[in-house]
Amino acid sequence: MKEARNKIKVVLEQQGRTQVWLSKQIKKSINTVNAYVQNRTQPSIQVLYEIGKVLVIEPSDLLIKTNLSNESK
Repeated sequence: MKEARNKIKVVLEQQGRTQVWLSKQIKKSINTVNAYVQNRTQPSIQVLYEIGKVLVIEPSDLLIKTNLSNESK
């Protein structure tokens, strides 16, 4: 199973926002936003900042922190 890399879906749900709303705010297609939300692809740093701005959240709070030392084992 593919591991999640971002929490965009969780934040949208917490704020009662939709993917359609987010796609309009950041001027990306609904397919692109859906790919971000489903963790099929990850937004660029610039897009992550745009998402953070419209959701009024720090971009780093949209990311799932991983322990890199455990990944190398």
